[in-house]
Amino acid sequence: MPRRRQRHMAGSGSDGTEDSDSSAEREQTNSSESDGNMPKRQRLTRASTRLSQSSQDTPDLKRAADHDESPPLTPTGNAPSSESELDISSPNASHDESQAKDQANRDSDKDLSHRPKRRRCHETYNFNMKCPTPGCNSLGHLTGKHERHFAVSGCPLYHNLSADECKVKAVSREKQEEEVKAQEESNSRHATRHQTPTSKQSKYKEQVAEIRKGRNSGLQKEQKEKHMEHRQTHGNTREPLLENITSDYDLELFRKAQARASEDLKLRIQGQITEGSNMIKTILFGRYELDTWYHSPYPEEYARLGRLYVCEFCLKYMKSQTILRRHMAKCVWKHPPGDEVYRKGSISVFEVDGKKNKIYCQNLCLLAKLFLDHKTLYYDVEPFLFYVMTEADNTGCHLVGYFSKEKNSFLNYNVSCILTMPQYMRQGFGKMLIDFSYLLSKVEEKVGSPERPLSDLGLISYRSYWKEVLLRYMYNFQGKEISIKEISQETAVNPVDIVSTLQSLQMLKYWKGKHLVLKRQDLIDEWKAKEIKRGNSNKTIDPSSLKWTPPKGT
Repeated sequence: MPRRRQRHMAGSGSDGTEDSDSSAEREQTNSSESDGNMPKRQRLTRASTRLSQSSQDTPDLKRAADHDESPPLTPTGNAPSSESELDISSPNASHDESQAKDQANRDSDKDLSHRPKRRRCHETYNFNMKCPTPGCNSLGHLTGKHERHFAVSGCPLYHNLSADECKVKAVSREKQEEEVKAQEESNSRHATRHQTPTSKQSKYKEQVAEIRKGRNSGLQKEQKEKHMEHRQTHGNTREPLLENITSDYDLELFRKAQARASEDLKLRIQGQITEGSNMIKTILFGRYELDTWYHSPYPEEYARLGRLYVCEFCLKYMKSQTILRRHMAKCVWKHPPGDEVYRKGSISVFEVDGKKNKIYCQNLCLLAKLFLDHKTLYYDVEPFLFYVMTEADNTGCHLVGYFSKEKNSFLNYNVSCILTMPQYMRQGFGKMLIDFSYLLSKVEEKVGSPERPLSDLGLISYRSYWKEVLLRYMYNFQGKEISIKEISQETAVNPVDIVSTLQSLQMLKYWKGKHLVLKRQDLIDEWKAKEIKRGNSNKTIDPSSLKWTPPKGT
């Protein structure tokens, strides 16, 4: 009786039906002790029904709740058997309960038989995978750091190497990297802003130049036959033989780059290198498909797509090629907005005011951030002027590059941000943009300098431009005494940039308390030979083609 009263208190709104059912079951059990099979079958049926009902879906539970005659759940979540709890005097209660549980487990296994079995995968890789290179056993790795590989990028056999050779090369690379790190740490302790190359660096540069000069200009007959035989035997399943094509130094650099790319790919596949989930991987820009380099803060619904479609004239960005095709059918823009301040041949430069054409300039900044690391300006474009260089054909003026410039710069910066589009790089357009920025500074009668920090490619371009300007000035200079101030006034280059360039060229010496500028004829002759070889190129800025007056303060 105490157990019956306790279970009635634990029930939820059964209105006494629970007790009446339990008492009826107990009386039926006591009255049928002579026939032991009947109660056992009944107990098994009721227990298995309750457990199978608890494993069904929510609609089945809701349907069963309307006609539920089973007792409430216990704290463990299982429905207790009323016979096992109420019929204490029955000697077969424990035996019957164990049989009921076994039968219920078998019934639940039958109910879950339709579910697919879980697959256990290895954390790093599957040993059933094989390298696609014919004849490769998937052992070793191009980096020399892994025991197995499953892709062509890490296959030693594809690269005409063995696993042991890859391990030996990996050890030598690690030693070289440690030496370079130690050298950089020692140099950083005594580094200055404009440090000249050390004697060790100069010797190393001379050694590299001698190695490159000593290589054979072409393959011999036996080597050509060996290369052709290798190509006919293996076809595209192996990398072509690279020996004797270039110098050993350059070949080793190429092998290092291959190993590093293979390591990055393996780590990326394993998930140890993660890219931003909202990073645009490629953009379709005109007739080019460009791989992006950095993250740009486009709106999230566009950035998460991974691929962006950009109109090359108005720079509007879209989600699909269909939208881009419809936009191009009705887009009336064929050149950047603003005033055309320069034109020579097919090259034009447009001056775009960030205040008057805010949307275009913002889209230009978002596009540029995909290829610049140090850019922080995206939306606050009103204080800037944008000078956009284009190349014209019968379809319109195509974006080549641009640079931005503050309307009122207190530090006389003539460039805030500069970019050449990837499809126009290494064609001389970067120097044209830099030369045009200094041409504007000359018209303004100011001395200009780019805003820091410069990107890696920007720093290389500016150093090359400053070197060319100084050597041209030295070539045309006929006097005996030269002044950095005079060079700065004539070229509009900041004196600090001139000094750093002279130091890198080893043309600035300190002697008897004075700084002397040395006229190195070997460098001047080398530059002149390159100018003659280059010939009359169209990749130069003509000051007579500029139609521009300095803007007044806003």
